[in-house]
Amino acid sequence: MTKFIARRLIYSVAVLFVTSMIVFGLSRAAGDPRLIFLTEYSTQADWEKWGEEYGLDKPFVVQYGIWMGKALRGDFGRSLRDHVNARLVIQERIPATLQLTVGSFVIAIVVGLPLGVLSAVKRGSVWDYLGRSWALLGQALPPYWLGVMLVLVFAVLLDWLPSGRKGDWTHFVLPAVTLGWGAASGMLRLTRSSMLEVLDSEYIKMARAKGVGANWIVWKHALKNAVIGPLTYSGLLLGGLLTGTVITETVFSWPGLGRLAVTAVFNNDFPVLTGVVLLVTVIYLAVNLMTDILYAVIDPRIRLS
Repeated sequence: MTKFIARRLIYSVAVLFVTSMIVFGLSRAAGDPRLIFLTEYSTQADWEKWGEEYGLDKPFVVQYGIWMGKALRGDFGRSLRDHVNARLVIQERIPATLQLTVGSFVIAIVVGLPLGVLSAVKRGSVWDYLGRSWALLGQALPPYWLGVMLVLVFAVLLDWLPSGRKGDWTHFVLPAVTLGWGAASGMLRLTRSSMLEVLDSEYIKMARAKGVGANWIVWKHALKNAVIGPLTYSGLLLGGLLTGTVITETVFSWPGLGRLAVTAVFNNDFPVLTGVVLLVTVIYLAVNLMTDILYAVIDPRIRLS
């Protein structure tokens, strides 16, 4: 198990290193950053001072080393829009993203996983057709359309919930449902297909022939062996939600990381953008590492791969 985790950590560090090089290269693709930071009123002394202070007068490799050293300490540079450290701008958006992530992820797991098991166990019944229809509808509805319809019904017509922005718990109900709807639909379909494959296996038939109880077969034997697929989806889903969903955050004016990244692109605010990209990379790598560890716990054979 220790060797398995060590290999995954090495892979993660390598991916983070390559990603940082790509991010830094793209940030320099527009030319010398001094062309953006300095104005027409700056002097030659200002130009040389910036070059010496930030290493802009040094070779590309040396510039990358200086930038990466500061990035490891949380210093991504000064935001071109807010004129403060980009790390502070990113930190302000993390609580909103966490709040929305927890709500939508809980909806996806609590709704999608049990309905997927029920649909598989009741294959061919009314419950199965209802579950499959709901899953198909959930994945077919575009998030922006679903978000607008939820606002129209629950915020405008019924006036039960606020239409957007961050506030108390009522403000994140609609965006969490918008994100959780499609995620739960995907979880339902994947859980159903994995469960059907396991329920048709020989050892399940043998357990039934021996008189093992139906609930014990479903929750102890079948679900345990069918959970690899939903677990993979959960890891990707959690990583995607933590890094922000641009469309939903835009519809509900939610101040999360996804909306921050889009704003940074429009404003050419590459210190903030590079910070968000690196944070997204770290989050995905951490989630994938945890998923790999859970793989090894559930199925020890994976440790040898």
